[in-house]
Amino acid sequence: MSTEKEASYKTVNTYSTLNTLTDNTKNVWIVFHGLGYLSKYFIRYFSELNPKENYIIAPQAPSKYYQDRKFKHVGASWLTRENTILETENVLNYIDAVFQKEITREIPNLIVLGYSQGVSIATRWVANRKINCDKIILHSGGIPKELKASDFEFLNPSTRVIYLYGHKDEYITEARKTEEQLKGSELFNNRLEIKVFDGIHEVNRKFINEIAI
Repeated sequence: MSTEKEASYKTVNTYSTLNTLTDNTKNVWIVFHGLGYLSKYFIRYFSELNPKENYIIAPQAPSKYYQDRKFKHVGASWLTRENTILETENVLNYIDAVFQKEITREIPNLIVLGYSQGVSIATRWVANRKINCDKIILHSGGIPKELKASDFEFLNPSTRVIYLYGHKDEYITEARKTEEQLKGSELFNNRLEIKVFDGIHEVNRKFINEIAI
């Protein structure tokens, strides 16, 4: 009979940034990509933001894989249902390291955005590490079921929480819309805002540009 064990070791992972953090920076973004993305490509969705006012940090999901049979296109995944609790802690420790390395000064506005699978990472990181951000953007993804309203009681009353999705999103059925809105309302109460755009399961550049103003 086999036995599954654990071993602890040190690992290194990349992440991407866009623009430069200066005294003129108004918004610092921590953005979590969806399933199949690499951070160096995902961060391009934020390239239209004012470069003097916005600094973007895009952590990289650790598990990479080939997306096609020609072994050409590489994607990445944050988590699977295998060893989720352990893998979640590993991912959160990595994000902590990125945040501590990048944020060495007081910053005016912190925006945390998760897209698709990245929503589960964004919400878990904010909840577990008590990240008091100014905006939480939940873009076209699902909120983890284990999170509770008490996990977000620390947030400032002024923190905005926005659930954003396209009305033609093939992954968000009517039942899923209802489920996520109920879950979001339970966690964030009256601070939850629902935004629906004309589109499919895709990153909405227009909204990103508007929310930064």
